[in-house]
Amino acid sequence: MVPLLAALNFLDPEELLAAVGTIGLFAVIFAESGLLIGFFLPGDSLLFTAGLFAAQGKLNLPLILVGCFIAAVTGDQVGYAFGNRVGPALFRRPDSRLFKQEYVEKAQGYFDKYGSKTIVLARFVPVVRTFAPVVAGVGSMPYRTFLTFNVLGGLLWAVGVTLLGYFLGEIKVVEENLEIAILAIVGLSIVPILIELFRARRANARAPKA
Repeated sequence: MVPLLAALNFLDPEELLAAVGTIGLFAVIFAESGLLIGFFLPGDSLLFTAGLFAAQGKLNLPLILVGCFIAAVTGDQVGYAFGNRVGPALFRRPDSRLFKQEYVEKAQGYFDKYGSKTIVLARFVPVVRTFAPVVAGVGSMPYRTFLTFNVLGGLLWAVGVTLLGYFLGEIKVVEENLEIAILAIVGLSIVPILIELFRARRANARAPKA
């Protein structure tokens, strides 16, 4: 029970920012963007909370905007390089506690549906944003194409979500109800996961049984 509570506290954006600070914020954004083990990290809510803290003067806004943007883009570059190096072996990797084939297949499904735009769209979908650059590398997406969409996606996500938190943080009612605002953004950040789970369940229900 205690380890579970510790994990929940760690994933709480306020607790996490208080514990790791600005450098830790950059490390989390980097890890969630391109390291396979970072898919569980609370990137959306962390960026939003960082923006709220900047509005309160607790963090330096220009610094976190530039740092989070660089961390997001660099993380995806590392993920692309890893996928390009590992190649199809990633699709044969056995499941473990931290790695599931379904994560790779989900990212591949986005590429099949949206093509190169997936690199931008995936930024706003938890789990998929971690595996999308890796799958792009596996599929040998042209580097220049990947870099273009990576920079665009990193800008919209890292800078956009942080600025959203910053401007909302300047609203008095939000400032006076900070915890509620953070809970709301955490809830919104898991909506895409719930939608994907619902779609997967519906697809499984419709699939013909052997």
